Amino acid sequence: METPVTNPFKVFSGTRSRYIAEEICKELGVELGKMKIERFADGEFEVSFEESIRGCEVYLVQSTFPNCDNLMELLLMIDAAKRASAKNIVAVMPYFGWARQDRKDKPRVSIAAKLVSDLISTAGADRVICMDLHAEQIQGFFNVPVDHLYASSVFIPYLQSLKLENMVIATPDVGGAKRANSYAKYLDLPLVLCHKQRAKANVVAKMTVIGDVKDKNVILIDDMVDTAGTITKAANLMMENGACSVRALCTHAIMSDPASDRVQESAIKEMIFTNSIPYHGTCTKCTILSVARLFADTIRRVHSNQSISSQYLIKH
Repeated sequence: METPVTNPFKVFSGTRSRYIAEEICKELGVELGKMKIERFADGEFEVSFEESIRGCEVYLVQSTFPNCDNLMELLLMIDAAKRASAKNIVAVMPYFGWARQDRKDKPRVSIAAKLVSDLISTAGADRVICMDLHAEQIQGFFNVPVDHLYASSVFIPYLQSLKLENMVIATPDVGGAKRANSYAKYLDLPLVLCHKQRAKANVVAKMTVIGDVKDKNVILIDDMVDTAGTITKAANLMMENGACSVRALCTHAIMSDPASDRVQESAIKEMIFTNSIPYHGTCTKCTILSVARLFADTIRRVHSNQSISSQYLIKH
């Protein structure tokens, strides 16, 4: 059992991320800080810390999954901590939303990932801790240090515990090839790619498999699942090409409707997520792995000025 972190050090949570903040605090051996979020009739809300944080290093746990209130809560938490004279303010974001909008892929569109990172920096955050960004270059959008964690340190031990034979690592789209290749290299397994063509956002028009999956146990790797259209189409295609089974590892379970139904009805044998986003669906194929210890270890290392890279199994 590791020695609990000592003060001045406090962890607080937004409304929707309290479930994981409590797990993180349990791993750290500290109490979750007292904070009040008061809501007005028109939907506006006010954030206040119910204990002194003057001179403290403050960790604010809040993901920015839908809806936008979660992002606004985080910004107000950061601002309130700054105005309460916190020594350092660290935004702990298991899931960083808006990350799919990281470039101008057509004329006259916003780059939301850059805008949100600017908002967090401007609000007063001194550091950001996040996990499996949709695109790693988003780290460079922030004007403060970013500790980017990898869910592979949780997924790989689970994969190894399955003791599957004839495994191959696959990616549902070419954009995730680098992430999937990191798993394949670490586990010394073949890599299979899926090439997809989209008709529009969240709609896949055509998909083809590049590689051999016949008589293989396929592990699909992705960073997030939204409507599950791509990953279920890829799984079904793998089975049509002779795969024995298909499992999917996806860090962030956005799971917008009708994702749960799609996964339940698809060829996917098991869908494995982290708890970066709370999953309230009814799909019986879903397995949720906790990343609380990963974040707790990182907070402990950041607080004591230790390296965090030693806890990575692989870097994507």
